[in-house]
Amino acid sequence: MSSNSPDERSLVLIKPDAVRRGLVGELLSRFERKGLRIDAMAHRTMDATLADEHYAEHVDKAFYPPLKDFMTGGPLVALVLSGDQVIDVVRGLVGATDGRKAAAGTIRGDLSLSNRENLVHASDSTDSAKREIALWFPELG
Repeated sequence: MSSNSPDERSLVLIKPDAVRRGLVGELLSRFERKGLRIDAMAHRTMDATLADEHYAEHVDKAFYPPLKDFMTGGPLVALVLSGDQVIDVVRGLVGATDGRKAAAGTIRGDLSLSNRENLVHASDSTDSAKREIALWFPELG
């Protein structure tokens, strides 16, 4: 799925729970210590329209309304990270979606006890990264 291009990019959202808990610096530090570059960063909120666009494939699913409420319920930090195989690297750093099952040493494994409030969103493929980056940072598209 991922290319070997050093210019590969991924969208990362530091979710409202991480911002509320004061973990932004910790998470940015982990990405930077890994050698990833921050190409863009914005502290902002996600409105209902952006939530529906970002999570378009989930809008009709039962878990979506509480996810939408959570994601639109406070400020977050949107990032574009770049580096060699950045999508795979970031997903490895972030860990399994369910923080209760994520491996120790990963962001979620170390800092999350929830499936929904799991601190970080990361693009899962080059196609989703392109789509998500265009939504959040249209000036980079």
